[in-house]
Amino acid sequence: MAAPSRTKVWIVACGSFNPITYMHLRLFELARDSLNQTERYEVVGGIVSPVNDAYGKKDLISGEHRINMCRLATKSSDWIRVDDWEVKQSEWTRTRFTLEHFDKTLYADQGESGTLKMVCGGDLLESFAVPNLWAAEDRDVITGQYGLVVITRAGSNPEKFVHESDALYKNKDQIHIVTDWCFNNCSSTEVRRALRRGNSARYLVPDEVLEYIQKNDLYKTTSSL
Repeated sequence: MAAPSRTKVWIVACGSFNPITYMHLRLFELARDSLNQTERYEVVGGIVSPVNDAYGKKDLISGEHRINMCRLATKSSDWIRVDDWEVKQSEWTRTRFTLEHFDKTLYADQGESGTLKMVCGGDLLESFAVPNLWAAEDRDVITGQYGLVVITRAGSNPEKFVHESDALYKNKDQIHIVTDWCFNNCSSTEVRRALRRGNSARYLVPDEVLEYIQKNDLYKTTSSL
């Protein structure tokens, strides 16, 4: 009996990447392993998509710097690439529309079939319960039409969160939860704090990213973040 064909999938990470850290890179590796091991999917690539400057998040440095750092961080990867489409838009783009853009350019425009999965941490999953943060239609497209790969630490219980949310439960088969048993809790916020205070950020970000930060005098003071 022939094995069932696998669905091609691109893994997409949307976020500030301010700066990109080793934790971000590990999310991709964990997500690829998990999806490939289901035998339902064939991961064909990963995309890092930094948010537009107009997102307005405190301490967000320019998209040009963030794109450059992401490219340095992924230079050694043979399957993850950085896309500057979001950064180049004239305004902030909602996550749903970013995913729809990649769906079109990676599949529809190429005459191919496949899907996307957005990789994220447990905090993004829980943000779907925050009132008025996500449009209901956007949430349903992201979690239903595409799906999530949620990387979470040992001891947390995202399954319970999905179970208790009617909006997420209806798309539970599209929400893949992966436990990271070697959890790296290094956030971009902590990297910026270390740099601002003159402390070492080595081994929190790739060496080439750290060299870029130092060369361009980034993250030294609150006003320059």
